[in-house]
Amino acid sequence: MKILDFPKDGRPRERFLKLGPEALSDAELFAILLRTGSRGEKNKEGELMPGENVIDMSNRLIAEYGLDKLFDCSLKELQDIKGIGPTKAMQILTIAEIQKRINQSKKPVKRISCAEDVFNLMHERLKDKKEEHFYVLLLDTKNNLIGEPVLITKGILDASIIHPREVFKPAIKNSASKIILVHNHPSGDATPSGEDLEITEKLMKAGEEIGIIVLDHIVVGRGEWGSWKERS
Repeated sequence: MKILDFPKDGRPRERFLKLGPEALSDAELFAILLRTGSRGEKNKEGELMPGENVIDMSNRLIAEYGLDKLFDCSLKELQDIKGIGPTKAMQILTIAEIQKRINQSKKPVKRISCAEDVFNLMHERLKDKKEEHFYVLLLDTKNNLIGEPVLITKGILDASIIHPREVFKPAIKNSASKIILVHNHPSGDATPSGEDLEITEKLMKAGEEIGIIVLDHIVVGRGEWGSWKERS
């Protein structure tokens, strides 16, 4: 049954306009986000099988995965789910990212004075990532943040492929006098690895040569952090 075949007062958009978002079920809200269901597909016998309207799709996805797990998926993981293509996957991840930024905006950090400040700034952004994300924070002479954290790379960190040029390029462009390196450990354990220490030392030396100080390298885990500067 297509959404257009629903009684008008039973369609998600019309219910939203009449009653507001709080009156809608999880599936109805999700349906408004996804906008469309799936088209019919041919089976092995060549017969056209009916598609799925967006309400049925939303109910199925929530029943199978739960809203929390759907919003924690990566782009590839979402696209592997029946009925979710690139556009729907991007819509879901856009909402997830906006929610993270809203949560972060409630705890604004403008001046960095310690590793905990960095953790408070980056934890919401990094806590659910399933691969390592390597960021640089740009600071002025008084340790005030300049702009947004800059994503340098994602994937397994390797000192041999993290080039100082890419790390220091945004600092030079924005006239930063100091930087802080930040990355996450998807395992949740914030203990710096040997590779982390090697990357830190490599970039600190490069910073000395060009006059930009690397203040620290923070590893963000789940609810904890590790600091190169504050390590015992």
